[in-house]
Amino acid sequence: MKAIARSLLLGSLLAVSLSAAWAQTYPTKPVKLIVPFAPGGFTDVVARILGLRLSTAMGQQFVIENKAGAGSIIGTDFVAKAAPDGYTLVMVSTTHVISPWIYKNMPYDPIKSFTVVSKLVDSPYVLLVNPKVPARNVQEFIALAKAAPDTIHYASSGNGSSQHLMGGLFVSMTGARLKHVPYKGSGGAATDLVAGVVESSFAGVPNALAQVPQGRLKALAVTTAKRIPQLPDVPTLQEAGVPGYEASVWLALLAPAGTPRDIVTRLNTEIGKLMSSPETRKALYDAGVEVAHSTPEAMSEYMVQEMDRWGKVVKETGIKLE
Repeated sequence: MKAIARSLLLGSLLAVSLSAAWAQTYPTKPVKLIVPFAPGGFTDVVARILGLRLSTAMGQQFVIENKAGAGSIIGTDFVAKAAPDGYTLVMVSTTHVISPWIYKNMPYDPIKSFTVVSKLVDSPYVLLVNPKVPARNVQEFIALAKAAPDTIHYASSGNGSSQHLMGGLFVSMTGARLKHVPYKGSGGAATDLVAGVVESSFAGVPNALAQVPQGRLKALAVTTAKRIPQLPDVPTLQEAGVPGYEASVWLALLAPAGTPRDIVTRLNTEIGKLMSSPETRKALYDAGVEVAHSTPEAMSEYMVQEMDRWGKVVKETGIKLE
């Protein structure tokens, strides 16, 4: 019995040693960083900032691959079914915990099918309108929508996306009759908004900063309880006459379930170093997002809480697939 126990102990120590050695050499080849939205959107912008810096810090390319569709489900499912070896990761948004409440047949479990690496950033959304919309503020926009129900459209990055929910919450709280138009990513939604194909959108700050200063779009309000430094003259929705409206979007990095703990720790540590550097913080600030690095454990708990919160919003607002 002692010999068996000694053998098991040696086996465990060897496994731990090999795991630690694996993590120290990781990565030995390029890493795929899947963005489950189209290029040019909010998530894509942050992924490219992070991917570039991780490539330099870890000595291997972090290759961004956009796999858009079905409210981020297609790209996320690709990662859920990938080998849990640290070489296929996905950057998800708040949409990740909203989709299960919108889609009936999810091909993965948003919590159990993944290993959390880290929370990355937080950001408000901005209510944007095309300059041709004759509304100078939120109250005038609501009045227009009520006067001509379903003739004003709001674009989102897809059914079940956080943009979809932001708009649905606005409609529910104000009684404004807006028509939802889903796209495969926020980049496409922003393009059509600038072109006047759609009249409005609840968009990420990066999209707003790319269009508002040049006058191509008007920013009516931000969705958070406080104004943001990048757009200091834009009021919050609460200030603009929608009491109680408060919402933001987050991004997180996930790996397939079963990814070795040492690799997750290595990635989390490197991301923490990058997020604390002035250069990265400035790049993210310029993109309109706020650093929100966390431990895998803290983000895992937060995702469960967020899934419950947005589930209640879906039920209360009656949001469904168009």
